[in-house]
Amino acid sequence: MLCRYQCFIFLFVVFINSRCTSSADNSHTYRSPAGYDLNKPFFLKLPVELDEISGVAFYARDSSVFAIGDEFGWLYKIPLTAGKPIRKWKFSNEGDYEDLVMVDKVFYVLQSNGNITAFTFDEHNQIHAQQQQFPASGNEFEILYYDSYMFKLILLCKDCETDKKKALTAFWFDLLHKRFDDSSSINVTTIANMIGEKKIKFKPSAAAINPVTDELYILSSVNKLLVITDRNGNPKQTFPIDGSLFKQPEGITFTPEGDMIISNESADRGVANLLFFKYNKKTRS
Repeated sequence: MLCRYQCFIFLFVVFINSRCTSSADNSHTYRSPAGYDLNKPFFLKLPVELDEISGVAFYARDSSVFAIGDEFGWLYKIPLTAGKPIRKWKFSNEGDYEDLVMVDKVFYVLQSNGNITAFTFDEHNQIHAQQQQFPASGNEFEILYYDSYMFKLILLCKDCETDKKKALTAFWFDLLHKRFDDSSSINVTTIANMIGEKKIKFKPSAAAINPVTDELYILSSVNKLLVITDRNGNPKQTFPIDGSLFKQPEGITFTPEGDMIISNESADRGVANLLFFKYNKKTRS
């Protein structure tokens, strides 16, 4: 384990020095969660084919990032070390794909209507896929994340019929029994109060559990906001984010050591990119 950790740190440093550039200094400094600096990410520019990148998942085995785009049913593997090309595989037909989770060797892709496509690779590198149909219509999702404590995937609403302005519904998908089986909610009124508003229409676009702090990080591209909650969705902190850096954040993932990786769509402003925020335990109080 020590060797694997040291090798990863080495690869990450090599990646930063060889493929990433630091963001330009901003006149306005934004508050950051303990251990991070949201003002100074390293970023990796992506090819035009990934202009509509959405969900991302870090792959610790070879320090790469798996990603999907919004429309065409391709899985991409983006290496984080220099000299390696981006690879891709077709997992489905055209659709509205929003997020990606990898659990063990299984990929789970969320569609905006709540359907989940699960697929694996066989020994011949061929994809085998199966779709789980969400049991209700009239919902819009952009977020799928994994809770290892419950062994469940969580679908977080962006705009669902069951939602009211005071709450945001989260649906659960049980990986053991392969079924949608329960729901919970996040108190949006609390989030509004934390940012000094009476009420807001909170529309999250990406979320993942930080493996080091055991907190849920929720990004909203529309609200330009990062919300940190506990595992049960109880809001703890809010952080406004810089729209010039987070131009359209659609995916978030963490390395085992807590480094945060966020995907940005091109948003008609340059090209899509990955933002990297190193985790620094020393800056935590």
